[in-house]
Formats: sequence, C-alpha cells, structure tokens
Amino acid sequence: MHKIDGYVMRTVGGAMFLVMVVVLSLDIIFAFIAELEDTRNGYQTLQALWYVALTLPRRIYDYLPLGAFMGCLVGLGSMASSSELTVIRAAGVSLKRIVWSAMKPALLVVLLGVGIGEYVAPTTERIAQSDKAVALGAGRSVAAAHGVWHREGNTFMHLNAVQPNGVLHGVSLFRFDEERQLEMSSFAERAIYQGDHWRLENVVSTRIADNQTVRTEQPSLRWDSGLSPEVLSVLIVKPENLSMTGLYTYSVYLGEQGLSAAPYWLAFWKKTLMPLGTAVMVLVAISFVFGPLRSVTMGFRVFTGLLVGLLFKYMQDLLGPMSMVYGFNPLLAVLAPILINAVVGAALMRRAG
Repeated sequence: MHKIDGYVMRTVGGAMFLVMVVVLSLDIIFAFIAELEDTRNGYQTLQALWYVALTLPRRIYDYLPLGAFMGCLVGLGSMASSSELTVIRAAGVSLKRIVWSAMKPALLVVLLGVGIGEYVAPTTERIAQSDKAVALGAGRSVAAAHGVWHREGNTFMHLNAVQPNGVLHGVSLFRFDEERQLEMSSFAERAIYQGDHWRLENVVSTRIADNQTVRTEQPSLRWDSGLSPEVLSVLIVKPENLSMTGLYTYSVYLGEQGLSAAPYWLAFWKKTLMPLGTAVMVLVAISFVFGPLRSVTMGFRVFTGLLVGLLFKYMQDLLGPMSMVYGFNPLLAVLAPILINAVVGAALMRRAG
C-alpha cells in the first residue's frame, strides 16, 4: 500500500512541478518583454532582467494554487486515462486513501506558498520596485508617473521611490488648510530617516499667500511624520504582494489615520485563506477525475481545469471590489467562492464514492 501511496504522490507532484515550470516560463518571457518597454535613463536591459528575477518569488506564489489544481488534474487524469486508478481501486485501495495521497503534494505546495508569500516575496518585491524607481530617475522629477501617493492629516505626499534602508527619492509634499486650499508645496530630492524624523535634502518650497507665492530653497530640512521606513516599505508594494503581518500592520495604521483600509483587509483575507482555497481547488480537481472527467481526453481535461480555475479567480476578483463598494465584510468576498467550490467538490466526491 505504501508503494501505491508513493506512486500517486510522485505522479501528482511531478505533474504539479511540470505545470509550474511551463506557466512560469511563459510568464517570465512576457514579463521581460513588457519591462523592455520601460527602458530609459538608468533602467536598461540588465536592470529589466534583474527586476524580473527579483519578482520571481512573487510570480511563484501567484501561480502555486493554479499549479496545484492543474497538476492534480493532469496527474490523476493521466492515471485515469491509462486505467491505473481502476486497477488501484480494484486492488482494494479506498477512494479516501487515494484522495489523501493526492492531497499530500498539495499540502507541500501550500506550505511552500505560505513561506514564500510571508518571508521571501514581499522583500524581493520591495527591492525590485525601489531599484526600478531609482533607475528611472526617481529623484530628478516632481511627482513622477511611478511611485506612490499617501495622505497624513492635511498633507498629501508623493514618493517616487522608497528604498528599504530608510531612504526616499523624489519627495513631493502638498499641504492644505482647513478650507482645502493649497497653502504650500515642497519637493526634496531625497529624505533620510533619522530615528524619529526625516531629513529632507535639496528642498524647494513654494508658499502660497493671498496675492503672491514665495519660493525658498534649502539644502536640508527636518520633516516630522508618523511614517516609518517599515510602514513606507508597505506602500511601494501592491496589497496582494505583501506579507500577512505587513497587511495587518498597515491596515491598522490606515484605520488610525481615518483612511479606508478595505483593499488591504481584502488582500489580508486572500492570503490568510489561500491554503484553504488551494486545498479546496485540489479537492475539486480530484472530484472531476473520479466524476465527470473520468474518461475524457487530456486536452479536454486541461481545458476544463483552466475554465474552473479562471471561474474561481474571477469570482474572487468580482466579489472583492463589490465588498468595498457595498460595504460588506471582505472576509465574505474571499470565503464565498471557496465554500461554493467546497460544496461542489464534496458533492462530486460523494457521487464518485
């Protein structure tokens, strides 16, 4: 029996690996081509290649659920096509045991995904985004097209680049009065964190009075802000690419500032429930192999798998923004597609059993 368990695990695990290799290879090629369109200033071909390499952990994390689902579908599907599953069932191996054997590689994928998503991808993504912004000339333009916006009280700020070592490039500050009228704008080439404040370098400020504007230039200026390098490092990365701890910390910070944290709470619940979602998708793949896709061709099986995977993704992508528009809990938006797929998978497995 142990040999059968090992054979099922190797077949499913090998299929998952092959699916990941194919999908990642295509994604990397297209990503590199897209980055070549941004080459200018100090951002050239080698920098674009380095950027794609740094974002590889994030890409692996993004495709792990698809790889687990498709790998299980292809691996068990190939065994069904060659009647190996029929022989295994005839040898007295229960359906539950086959399911558990197929689930073991998926659990390994889940653990790998949690480790990459929590400890590797956020760090490499921050480095990739900050290095790219600096190479594009972040400190030489006011409020460049790239970068991030943030609000603190009555001050709106735009940061062209945020480096993990506590250095900002291209800092634009716009301060408004209580009547929402612009009263001062400033631009600094760099800002360096000093422990409890920031030191702005090469600052150009314009103060707006009733009938005139006053322009001043200063080599350095103290800037007091509640933003720390840890919080700022969250800003330059898309919510879905942050760690769960980073998402939680920044969501709480936004709440304290009276700002909406809905996108970050949505991303937090997506990452938290990713292991459960992956396990459910693998269960659906197994139920398809033992149910409606038992005797179809491999091409049709792959097509059906892609269709189901995309449907699951689009359900979450649709319900997520709806939760922010209509104000219901983002947890429900993430959990609903998982529960629907769990019910479908359990129903098909019961019929197959």
